[in-house]
Amino acid sequence: MAVTRSKRPASSLLPAVAALVAVAGLLSLAGPAAATGKTGQVTVFWGRNKAEGTLREACDTGTYTIVVISFLSVFGQGGNKPPTLDLSGHPIAGIGDDIKHCQSKSIMVFLSIGGFGDHYSLPSAKAATDLADYLWYAYFPAPTPRAGVHRPFGDAYVDGLDFFLDRGSPAYYDVLAKRLWSYNKQFRARTPVQLSATPRCAFPDRQVQRVLATGLVTRINVRFYGDAHCAAYWQQEWDKWTAAFPEDSIYVGLPASEQTVGYVHPKNLYYGVVPVVQKAANYGGFMIWDRYADKKTNYSSYAIEWA
Repeated sequence: MAVTRSKRPASSLLPAVAALVAVAGLLSLAGPAAATGKTGQVTVFWGRNKAEGTLREACDTGTYTIVVISFLSVFGQGGNKPPTLDLSGHPIAGIGDDIKHCQSKSIMVFLSIGGFGDHYSLPSAKAATDLADYLWYAYFPAPTPRAGVHRPFGDAYVDGLDFFLDRGSPAYYDVLAKRLWSYNKQFRARTPVQLSATPRCAFPDRQVQRVLATGLVTRINVRFYGDAHCAAYWQQEWDKWTAAFPEDSIYVGLPASEQTVGYVHPKNLYYGVVPVVQKAANYGGFMIWDRYADKKTNYSSYAIEWA
């Protein structure tokens, strides 16, 4: 069901919300205006359902500052299969122009690798290095082309790589991160390769431990959904993530669908979550899962206003 937009929660709901907040140990019902860490940053994952609309349409909503294309879901595995995008039926043609359109609006576009399938792995350091080289020449602004490497998005390039690792061994992803990051040395005025990770909320997430240990990841989208423990004890896990990575921007990952475990009603988001997370010096913003659900509920319209 679509969410009805309002600037602030109705005052008649304050007693009930106050009781919930008291249980959580909060001292007051201060809204976002009283919080000190407002960033205005909202990330969304795009590419999980063809009915979500185009990448261009997502960027034209005005509610996202980063859009993550998901996923490059086939790679490694002994080199038996070439790296392959799974964009849920979206045609590849036109995405390059959409990327440029988003970037013209100062919206960064990342590519996420991994996902929920089991067709990816890095069995060796060489496999990691090979994948990093492929990614650079296929998706990033490599100054010269490499023979035999097709660029799916043409001359358009993404701004960063996201690690969404739910399956397989966590080995060698640190090698991939270091190798890909090394290409930044060719540039002085900008950083063409930025890195993010999207771990599950229970700290630590072993799947991304090695990647995060490199110190090269600058954004961490913690998934506070899809897990009953995290839905109940999100604040404890939030404190662990923010304490462990004080130099990184930590994003609060939330589902846009009411049907997903961990969904936070906008009124509870405003009164119960925002005042807590924005106290952290390294609060980054919100991550919304995903564009398809958000198109139906318009959840990001709240997130962008209060982020």
